Amino acid sequence: MSYVGKWVFHSIASTDENDNFVYLSAEEYLKAPMPYIDETDEDEVQNEIKERKSMIGSQLKICDDGNMYMLMPIPEGVTQEEVDEAVSAGEIKLVDGMMTDSPIKWEERNGEFWYDTGIEGELFGEKADSWVKASDDEGFISIFTTRYTKAV
Repeated sequence: MSYVGKWVFHSIASTDENDNFVYLSAEEYLKAPMPYIDETDEDEVQNEIKERKSMIGSQLKICDDGNMYMLMPIPEGVTQEEVDEAVSAGEIKLVDGMMTDSPIKWEERNGEFWYDTGIEGELFGEKADSWVKASDDEGFISIFTTRYTKAV
């Protein structure tokens, strides 16, 4: 499989009522409880829904030059003028009309997708590897808690 191309949101990791690890589809994620906010506060709920919609709209752009871009949609209500100002000020970068940070390095190892988290540290006195495998046997790429599927 070629990893180069666009990858779109498939699902996000969560735990069920029995603390089992599960993945929620976009629809399930939007409807899922929000125990970490005050669900009686309509503004907090609406802000959380906006954040969840943004996550659902996220994409990966994997380029053949070894760079990967994590793309986020421009938030609802932001004008083109505001976007242009943020780009000019260096606050955001745009790739394919979506917001992104600096590219992340990736490589294929034995047919598997690996990317550099950039997280440095030590483990038992040895330098830890900042590269992690993100592909799985089901054909998804997992970045943090989010699974992506290749766009057709």
